[in-house]
Amino acid sequence: MTNGERLTAMFTAHADVVWRALRRLGVPSAGIDDATQEVFVVAQRRLAAIEAGKERAFLLGTAVRVAADARRGLGRRRAHVTDDAAPDAADPAPTADELIDRKRARALLDDIIAELPDDARAVFVLYELENLTMAEIATALALPPGTVASRLRRARECFEAAIARTARRDHE
Repeated sequence: MTNGERLTAMFTAHADVVWRALRRLGVPSAGIDDATQEVFVVAQRRLAAIEAGKERAFLLGTAVRVAADARRGLGRRRAHVTDDAAPDAADPAPTADELIDRKRARALLDDIIAELPDDARAVFVLYELENLTMAEIATALALPPGTVASRLRRARECFEAAIARTARRDHE
């Protein structure tokens, strides 16, 4: 397989995952496509260093760094991420109420994830939403496995606390 074919295969297999991860990692919706392209430009430059079978972990690790750069570029303020352009591969003909409920749920998830500390957010998104293993995350982020585990635990605690606050607020 040529380098071009390998990069095309990586893009075909992982572009949607990278796009979603960037959105969930706080890249503003207007910049997600550019950030996705940047991830694959980095992959193209480092193609020889990407181990076969570990492409997804490499791309998502790169996405974490690209997202951090994008957030820094916004002057460290947290961007409110909307889901207007998010692909929705669910039921092809949902009702209007279902669409509204889905959009509210995604917005709530995005808001809660945006509240997580940056280092814990990256691990949470990669583990809980993109289904990477702890070992893959450790490799992708160049972290010791224990650090990944502690960041995931902290992110889960923050996430659960935010859910509890939301539930209390909704019942008041």
